[in-house]
Amino acid sequence: MLYTDIWVSMGEPDDIWAERIRLLEPYRVTDKLMSLGAPNALFMHCLPSFHDTNTTVGADIARKFGIEEMEVSNSVFESEASVVFDEAENRMHTIKAVMHATLMDE
Repeated sequence: MLYTDIWVSMGEPDDIWAERIRLLEPYRVTDKLMSLGAPNALFMHCLPSFHDTNTTVGADIARKFGIEEMEVSNSVFESEASVVFDEAENRMHTIKAVMHATLMDE
């Protein structure tokens, strides 16, 4: 299992983005990195992910910083090994269960 998170939180100023990208560029999850794991290794990410330029933010990052992917390559994000949307769905059910448990009368 390979798990990563976004390099920079939303709303951070550009100078923080530039510094984080410079520091974390070598640590992108790529096909090469995935190939080092077991054949059935899975990729997880808590989302959002900047793995391409198909969103406004992704396109803005590419324009400002000259990169098209940040913490994960698009090929890994879109691969059969990626379980990011299953993970997101499970998180929703967990949140609902916690809310139910905390709002129940004893």
